[in-house]
Amino acid sequence: MSDVLTPSQRSFCMSRIQGKNTKPELILRKALWACGMRYRLKSRLPGRPDLYFPGKKLAVFVDGCFWHGCPDHCQAPKTNHSFWQKKLSNNKERDKEVNLLLKNEGWRVLRFWEHEVKNDLDGCIERIAREFQSADR
Repeated sequence: MSDVLTPSQRSFCMSRIQGKNTKPELILRKALWACGMRYRLKSRLPGRPDLYFPGKKLAVFVDGCFWHGCPDHCQAPKTNHSFWQKKLSNNKERDKEVNLLLKNEGWRVLRFWEHEVKNDLDGCIERIAREFQSADR
């Protein structure tokens, strides 16, 4: 099936997609704050984590299912297939590189899919809390 939008309409729609402060990020941040877990947002760390705990050296990313190639939910667009396949593949590779860079600098990295935050917020909070507490040991 071809795209139902014109190229200019599609371009406009794609330009409106946020790179930060997405709904899943905000949901996770509010829940963490309510649990008393204080985090930082703006960082110069590799990959620019969505939030991080400097004292615990814990970086947290909330990955969008489409942009990061979720195996359960990502459906590559039918049009311009080679572009999107390369784009999504590069995103996955960059995620792996960022994880490695952070780990080499002594950081622990947690990544959550956006659907995990939406469907199992408590589970996400528990994983962060476990990592948070294990840093004290």
